[in-house]
Amino acid sequence: MSPRSPHVAHWGVFTPAPGPDGLDVASVTPWRGDAAPSPLLGNVPGSVTRRSRVTRPAVRRRWWEGGPGPDPRRGHTVGPQDWVTPPWDEVLDRLADEMRRVHTEHGPQAVYGGSYGWASAGRFHHAQSQLHRFLTVTGGYTRGVNSYSTGASEVILPRILADESVLTQTATTWDVLAEHTQLLIAFGGVPVKNTGIDAGGSGDHPTPGGLDRLRERGARLVSVSPLRDDLPRVGDGYGVAPPPGLVTGEQPPGSVATGAAPAGDVTWWPISPGTDVALMLAMIHVLLVEGLADSRFLATHCVGAQEVADLVLGRADGLRRDPAWAEALTGIPAGDIAALAREAASRRTLVTVSWSLQRARHGEQPIWAGVALAAHLGQIGLPGGGFASGYGSMNKPGCSPTAFRFPSLPQGINPVREFIPVAKIADLLLRPGAEFAYDGGTYTYPDIRLVWWAGGNPFHHHQDLGRLAEAFTRPDTVVVSDPCWTATARHADVVLPSTTSLERDDLGGTRSGARLTPMRAVTPRHAHARDDYEVYAAIAERLGLRAEFTEGRDAFAWVEHLYEGFREDLRRRRILPPGVEVPTLPPFAEFWAGDGIDLPRMGPIVAFEAFRADPRAHRLTTPSGLIELASADIAAHALPDCPGHPTWLEPQEWLGGERAQEFPLLLIANQPVARLHSQHDDGATSLSVKVAGREPVRLHPGDAAARGIGEGDVVRIRNDRGACLAGARLSGDLRQGVVQLSTGAWFDPYDPARHGPEAGEAGLAPGTCVHGNPNVLTADVGTSGLAQGCTGQHVLVEIERWDGPVPPVLAHIPPTDRPEDRRTE
Repeated sequence: MSPRSPHVAHWGVFTPAPGPDGLDVASVTPWRGDAAPSPLLGNVPGSVTRRSRVTRPAVRRRWWEGGPGPDPRRGHTVGPQDWVTPPWDEVLDRLADEMRRVHTEHGPQAVYGGSYGWASAGRFHHAQSQLHRFLTVTGGYTRGVNSYSTGASEVILPRILADESVLTQTATTWDVLAEHTQLLIAFGGVPVKNTGIDAGGSGDHPTPGGLDRLRERGARLVSVSPLRDDLPRVGDGYGVAPPPGLVTGEQPPGSVATGAAPAGDVTWWPISPGTDVALMLAMIHVLLVEGLADSRFLATHCVGAQEVADLVLGRADGLRRDPAWAEALTGIPAGDIAALAREAASRRTLVTVSWSLQRARHGEQPIWAGVALAAHLGQIGLPGGGFASGYGSMNKPGCSPTAFRFPSLPQGINPVREFIPVAKIADLLLRPGAEFAYDGGTYTYPDIRLVWWAGGNPFHHHQDLGRLAEAFTRPDTVVVSDPCWTATARHADVVLPSTTSLERDDLGGTRSGARLTPMRAVTPRHAHARDDYEVYAAIAERLGLRAEFTEGRDAFAWVEHLYEGFREDLRRRRILPPGVEVPTLPPFAEFWAGDGIDLPRMGPIVAFEAFRADPRAHRLTTPSGLIELASADIAAHALPDCPGHPTWLEPQEWLGGERAQEFPLLLIANQPVARLHSQHDDGATSLSVKVAGREPVRLHPGDAAARGIGEGDVVRIRNDRGACLAGARLSGDLRQGVVQLSTGAWFDPYDPARHGPEAGEAGLAPGTCVHGNPNVLTADVGTSGLAQGCTGQHVLVEIERWDGPVPPVLAHIPPTDRPEDRRTE
């Protein structure tokens, strides 16, 4: 073990200090090159030996003794009597047998390989890559495409502008924005709390400093969001501090972590959730009517401008999308809308749309309308102007990345063609043989018999968890590989204890981080945990496929192989674009003994600069090669929920609809401030924001007073899909009528047999999440028939103070523990 080795997590590079016994991490020191270290590092100490760890293979007794098959009791376990803990070899033998049976009787398409990829920042021990390589080698699997974060963007953006990954990786960098942008219009804000993380690991965190430099130079920042802190005020930083003593080390002068930040001008527009498109169209209306639209740019760089004009001016249907129309929907005064449109036309303006806006019904529309607004301003391709997607959504847009791809574990070619958009997992399991629309095609759900999940937790990020729990009862077998007893593990038949990144050797680095780091193991493996690679290799051996899976290498040999292959690719310029200098990397042994390598960056970036200069020579990848403000291809599909041009479509979950008469509060289920998704929910930083041991829900004081709710009260949030308990926080930083409950609290459905009958006797319904997971409330419907993205951002609810007995939170206590141990904590 290497007690003072650098390490990489999704939230930063750091050096962990082991505890006295060497079995866990006592504290962490952020990398000195990071100007704004993420407070999420405070969740790392103590994470190796937490009680929530899976300590040995665990199998649901009904499956072990009764064999595979659908089971309505899957997920409904009460105590250790419902689980058995056989030796590793016996479990691996049974899993190999089950894979043979499913492949023989149903075919490889009957296997669903579920993984969301966030389990580790390592390039080799990456849960998704490991699982998918294993399933590919063993015959193939049905896969998921796109993501919960950008499901709508990944489908609509390539059709109208560019791939979502292009906008993310080559967004205009913060140094360019700081120098040139005069007006930043941020739909959904720029929520700095989200920028602490990046898939694969973060290096520096430039967003806080970039916003500060914009303010310092006098740029005006307009945050269009129902939450004021979606664009933080001076000194707010990430919005949460790490617990004292857990994150140590001095930070560079002037970093957000020290609270030093210049003054600036931030205007908050508390828009009614789900109406941003109406505001954008009204601004376009002003630009057209007052002759402020850039007609030349629209003619030379765009197609479909006429269709947009016909819509907003009312020529298409008689309804003018003017500021007065938008005011009635958004709550933003018509005069302010018109003034902002005029200001945007007169100054260097960047229109940015956060990922949160497309995580709602008709989520394709705000992306499309944002592109259309920026195109009418005519500043796409200018320094500091144009359109962006995702600033404030993670630590990637605005970074200057490396010019080349980092190494990763090859997964092979999956011979199975069946797939689903990831947010359709419940439909996949509940509706085998049914058809679904996606990206202009029609597909059929296969009949899934074996689900294997690794390093992911759909009971965190999926919608309508009651429906998902029912879906998980349908397969013959559910296997989960995970370090912790997440809700997904509790709904499995077989739970395999995985190591964490602190317990294994790996290679860390991302393009946006521009740093390659040797991730040497810090602690021994916890209890009976094993690396996923070792587990899959053992099953592959039982299937006669070990050589194909391992290629004769153990895990450390793979780490060296990936590094040396990357080094050779650079030397031969295989992954370098023309004109980029070749970095010199040392041999693996020298690299492994060091603390990491900074790699050259691309430098300042102006998005779409080359396209603006010559749209013919630098065609976009859209069907026309130009910006498509209207799409003939999308229009030809005749989708009622995604027409051929951007428009505002009334969603079910919004404050102006009929449903709001019964459920009058709009809940925003956004990303948490104190953890990444649901990871480390039992970490110190995450626990520090809990209220009465539950996830905090923020209410406007006026909404709280009308319901007799006070600061710190336990409240019940409900609608016709479900309910949850949460701890009340009162704040004027929300639009009245809006409440905010972040995702990520581990799902803990009320069961009188587990939690005690008292709360049920007082009226708490079974299945109520006593910990505060908002996805018991959200609707399991897609953004549209085009993208089928997730819609978990908005949901209508009612809230009341809960005066009955408050059940204990058991989410972090393993189901294999004795009931008397659980009830006393």
